[in-house]
Amino acid sequence: MRTNIVFIALCLFGLAIIGQLVSIQIIQGEKNKALSEGFFLQSKIKNGERGEIFFKNGESLAINKSFFSVYTEPPKINDPEKTAQILNQILNLPVDFILEKLNKEGTLYSLIKNRISDEAVDGLKKAKLSGIYIKEERGRYFPQETMASQLIGFVDANSHGQYGLEAYYNNILTGKNGGKGKDLNLTIDYNVQFYAEKLLSAAAQNLKIAKGSILILEPSSGRILALANFPNFNPNSYQEYAQDKKLEIFQNEATLSLFEPGSIFKPITMAAALEEDKITPDTKYTDTGIVQIGSYSIKNYDDKVYGLQTMTNVLEKSINTGAVFAERQLGNNLFLKYLEKFGFFKRTGADLSEVYSQNKEFKKGYEINFANAAFGQGIQVTLMQLAKAYSALANGGKLATPHLADNFPLENSEQIISTKTASQITSMLVSVVDNGLVKGAKIPGYYIAGKTGTAQVAEKGGYSSDKTIQSFVGFFPAFHPQFLILVKLDDPQTKTAGYSALPIFRDLADYIIHLYQIPPDYQ
Repeated sequence: MRTNIVFIALCLFGLAIIGQLVSIQIIQGEKNKALSEGFFLQSKIKNGERGEIFFKNGESLAINKSFFSVYTEPPKINDPEKTAQILNQILNLPVDFILEKLNKEGTLYSLIKNRISDEAVDGLKKAKLSGIYIKEERGRYFPQETMASQLIGFVDANSHGQYGLEAYYNNILTGKNGGKGKDLNLTIDYNVQFYAEKLLSAAAQNLKIAKGSILILEPSSGRILALANFPNFNPNSYQEYAQDKKLEIFQNEATLSLFEPGSIFKPITMAAALEEDKITPDTKYTDTGIVQIGSYSIKNYDDKVYGLQTMTNVLEKSINTGAVFAERQLGNNLFLKYLEKFGFFKRTGADLSEVYSQNKEFKKGYEINFANAAFGQGIQVTLMQLAKAYSALANGGKLATPHLADNFPLENSEQIISTKTASQITSMLVSVVDNGLVKGAKIPGYYIAGKTGTAQVAEKGGYSSDKTIQSFVGFFPAFHPQFLILVKLDDPQTKTAGYSALPIFRDLADYIIHLYQIPPDYQ
C-alpha cells in the first residue's frame, strides 16, 4: 500500500515537472524569447524619467537621453575567440576582457560595455554576432561636459544623484510611478559661468594654481550667477575618476572646503566696530608696525610701519595692526557676537551640501586668537559663507541666502547691520579701489568696492612657509550693487592677490558690465 502511494506521488510530481517544462519551452517559449530579446532592444523604465536641469538662459545642463549598451548571453556564444576579436575592433576593448565576459559561467546575461557610440551600434548590427545583444536605455547626459561639473554632480548606475545639485535635489528630480520628476531652473548664467571657468583655466596655465573657485551672486537676492571651480571633471564619465580614487574632484570647493580668508575678512571686523559706534571711518590710530600679545608678535605685511592712519587707511593699505586695533575697540565678546550674526559658525542655507567650522580653537577666548581673526587668520570659513556675509555689506545690511534653483522658496533676508554701517563700509571699500593698493580693479566710469586677501595656509604645527591662498572680493556698481564677485586661488605662483585674484576679478567685472549693459556711474 505504502509502495503504491509513493509511486503515485512520484508520477504526479513527474507530470507536474513535465507540465512546467512544456509551459516554459512550448506554450510560453515565444513569449520568453520575446521578453529576453526585448530586454536588450528597448528601455524598461521602472520609475518616471528624472527631471532635467537648465541654466538661467535656458541652455541644458542635465538632460535625459537614449543610449545603447552591449550585452552578451554566454551560453549562446558559438565561437568565443572569433567573437572577441570582432568585438575588440568594434568596441575598442581588450580581447582578454571580452573573453572573460563571453565565457562567464552561471550567468545568463553580462554587460560588456554601456553607452556605446553610434558607430559601434552600426558595427554590431552589421556583424550579427550570435549571443550579442544591443539594449537601448534612457540615462542622464550632461551636454556641457566639464562645465559646472562640481555644481551639478552626477547620477550613478542606480539613478541616484551624487554630489552637487543632482544629490541635493535628488528626491525632487526623481520621477515616481511613471511620471517625470520636476525640472530645475537655475540662477546660473551660462555666459558668465563659461567665462569664469575660462579665467580659472587660464590661471592654471599662467599662475600654476593648485585649485581655484569663483562665486558670483546678486547681493540683493542671493541668486548665484556663476559657481566655477578648477580642476573639474566630466560627469558623463565619472567612473573613470572614481576608479582612480580621485573622489576629491567631485566636491564643490565653495561649500565643502574650509580655509583661512586673510585680509578679505578685515571689512567684516570694521563693519562690526562701525555698527557698535566704536570707530568711524576717520578714527585715527598710530601704527608702530607690531602688536605684542604675550610671546606672540603680530606684524604688517613685509614688516611695514605706517604711522598715523585712519580706519579707511587701514583697509586701503591692508594694515594688520589696524584690524587688531578695530577689534580691540569692539571687544572680544561683541566681535564673537557679530561673527555669529554674519553666519560664520553655521550653514549658509545654500542648496548644496556644505560644511562649516565651529571654530572651537578661536572660541577658546585667547587674546591672540581674537587678534589674528581680526585680519582673517586663525578662523576657518567657506567661500559660500564669505559670499553670504559680504551680501550684507552690499545689500544695505541684509543677509541674502545664496541659492541656485529659482523654483523653490527661500529664507527671508535678515538685517544684521544698519543701512548706515553698510553705506560706510561700502564707501571705505570704494576708497580701497580708488586710493589703495588695489587700483588695478578700477573700471573707468564705475564705482567698485573691493578688497584683496593673501592668507597663509595652515599646516600641522603652524603655517606653510611658501603656500598662500590669494583672493579678491568686490561688488558693483558699489552704491547700487547688482553683482558680488569672490575669487579664491590656492597657491598661485605670485607674491600677493594683487597679481593673481585681482586681475581675474577685473576681467570678470568688465565682462559682466558689457554683457548686462550696465550704465556707468559717472562720465
